Amino acid sequence: MQIFYKANLPIRALKLIRKYSTSVAKENPSLSNFKFPTDDFSNVSPKILSLVGKNLHNKEFHPLCLMKKRIMQYFYAAYRGRTGKPIFSIFDDLHPMVTVEQNFDSLLIPKDHVSRKKSDCFYFNKNYMLRAHMTAHQVELIKMGLDNFLMFGDVYRRDEIDSTHYPVFHQCDAVRLFHREQLFDLIQTEVFEKNPTIESKVKQKEHSVIACREIEQQLKVTLEGLARCIFGNDIECRWVDAYFPFTHPSWELEIKRNGDWLEVLGCGIIRHAILQQAGAADSIGWAFGLGLDRLAMIQYSIPDIRTFWMEDPGFLIQFHNKSPKDKVTYKQVSIFPSCKNDISFWINDNFEENDFHSLVREIGGDLIEQVQLIDKFTHPKTGRKSRCYTIVYRHLEKTLTQAEVNEVHKNIEQTAEKVLGVIIR
Repeated sequence: MQIFYKANLPIRALKLIRKYSTSVAKENPSLSNFKFPTDDFSNVSPKILSLVGKNLHNKEFHPLCLMKKRIMQYFYAAYRGRTGKPIFSIFDDLHPMVTVEQNFDSLLIPKDHVSRKKSDCFYFNKNYMLRAHMTAHQVELIKMGLDNFLMFGDVYRRDEIDSTHYPVFHQCDAVRLFHREQLFDLIQTEVFEKNPTIESKVKQKEHSVIACREIEQQLKVTLEGLARCIFGNDIECRWVDAYFPFTHPSWELEIKRNGDWLEVLGCGIIRHAILQQAGAADSIGWAFGLGLDRLAMIQYSIPDIRTFWMEDPGFLIQFHNKSPKDKVTYKQVSIFPSCKNDISFWINDNFEENDFHSLVREIGGDLIEQVQLIDKFTHPKTGRKSRCYTIVYRHLEKTLTQAEVNEVHKNIEQTAEKVLGVIIR
């Protein structure tokens, strides 16, 4: 665990951080060596495991590292304590294996929520998984006594395949807490409702309206400032109401870029029940989460998320010795032609589209640029259902031959029949 700054942390928190870091290192020295019991939830593949530990956000001069440092610099400059030291602690090497309780239960995510499905997450077994978001570490850090912190790391989700989706991407999550006395000094009125009754659209039942508005104002000013820090002072911003199980009220921040509104982050006021279980019931706080890959693609004009995983010197040299504030426009190293093959099959009642996407990615790796559903068909007499997809193959560093593609495509067909129980048409 790396901690760039530990200013103003209580002794208890420092001891807990050292204890947590040591226990993780002993129990899970590396995922490749970690032995775990499998069950019917197990779906972490060797391909995914091979990407664990790459930590592109910590690779010097990598565009994701530059974006991480840009965010850090903003918070270091915007939030300083009485002695002039930054008040935000930075965590950028938290272990990606978490418990299901950390990833879901601690954040009040319902047992039947769609995000828990095997088709959406990578599970070692029913109790352990690769984190699906950095928010999975929120409660444990608050329990350590931390009030202000940023977390950077890789997260893992089974998803569709296109130029903006990859099974591993990188997030920044942040938390800022205000103690009751601290907030009372700002608003000069009660922070919590004496007799909590019902929740409204604008606040949680435990919070006073004025306290909620103060936190909302501070959150939105902070994040609009971050957007301008990254994209320039003239960037146009707007707020959209949103829903997250772990915050209320919640919003998404959008920026206007080349005439289009783009969502850049989600945020909100932390659910009081989460703070209660973390031992911070006398606090109110805000939190946000954003994707480093998404912001870097926008900022550096990178058209394909797979590009971040390239080791081609032609890519990396464009960011070498650059600072987080430097303006860089990515120039494609080469443009190689794509190959397209269709695949059509009858499905069964248990078919999940994300299972098919993951299978295609596992076999084709980074040769897969996109998987697009082009046709659905239900037989009028038998009721059997079929799907037809176009798979786009493109190598980022050389020209693929059709023979190479056909070999991979045949392997996908055979494996889909064997693993997913489909029948190739």
